[in-house]
Amino acid sequence: MRKTIIIILLLCTLCSPLSALPPVERGATSQRTIYENGDSMTMVNIMPVPVFTRRRDFRRYKRMVDAVKRVYPLSVTAREKMKGMEDSLSQMKTTRQQQLYIRHIERELIREYTPVLRKMTRTQGRVLLKLISRHTDQTAYGIVREFRGRIEAGVWQGVAKIFGHDLKSDYDPEGEDLLLEQIVIYYEKGLL
Repeated sequence: MRKTIIIILLLCTLCSPLSALPPVERGATSQRTIYENGDSMTMVNIMPVPVFTRRRDFRRYKRMVDAVKRVYPLSVTAREKMKGMEDSLSQMKTTRQQQLYIRHIERELIREYTPVLRKMTRTQGRVLLKLISRHTDQTAYGIVREFRGRIEAGVWQGVAKIFGHDLKSDYDPEGEDLLLEQIVIYYEKGLL
């Protein structure tokens, strides 16, 4: 009898009502309840789920998700640093002050981010370039050219070409980078 009561109590606590679930589950954008003629209906908007016919496409998608998770905070930091740098440069009067300031910032960035960047894969590097382009509305080539000059931008474009990247490529959320844009939106909403 005592065992039966304990089992019943455990079952009652485990079988809590469905209303105790959180209002928005993982993968849903919104949830609401509609009452019609004394009846209630729960409406849930569900995020689209990618479907892959080939295993290779799924692995590519997972690699891209992992790359976005690792690189997105770096691209946000890059955007903030660029904004601060542009503000500081606009207040400086001479080009000599601007050059010294750019070199100082460059040394700081190299010291701070070289260990992180050395551990990145090619996919992560490509995604980082695309996300920086997305956040700043400039290509990586344009950013290097603006701050370091045309010759150095050309040198870095050559190095990028050797490793299969292109610093001049724009971020195209409706075309080439559609999958990346969807992954970024999911990441920003906390669904990944």
